[in-house]
Amino acid sequence: MFKEILLPVDLQETALSERAIVIAQDVAEHYDSNITVITVIPDFGLPMVANFFPEDTMKQANKEVCAELKRFVEQHFRRPDKIKTDVRQGSSPHKAVVKYADKHHVDLIIIPSRAKDVSKLFLGSSATHVVERAPCSVMVVRP
Repeated sequence: MFKEILLPVDLQETALSERAIVIAQDVAEHYDSNITVITVIPDFGLPMVANFFPEDTMKQANKEVCAELKRFVEQHFRRPDKIKTDVRQGSSPHKAVVKYADKHHVDLIIIPSRAKDVSKLFLGSSATHVVERAPCSVMVVRP
């Protein structure tokens, strides 16, 4: 049923992901699924802005975030060798998540949410945007 699971994480707020990680691992074990953990780093937005930075700035940032994401996976997953990781760039994390899910034929996105109150959940969070636009099922995990 769920062969490809996508778990977006914010490396600046990893505590939000703890419950989502447990759930993703349980679902993956139940359905013999693959898990991909992604994070999104901001891009420069406009080419004009990019001109103010050295050419390799984004490459170096991407390399450092990739290493940090791999460390995160090694520390938080029972079988880190089975987890794929990916770092995306974009001005809107939710757009990058939805685009990845569509391109990689993801069956389920398990996304942590900051909101403890459901009314706040539907007032513009990244999780809400993913739920509205995702090409697959989405499970929102509240703290």
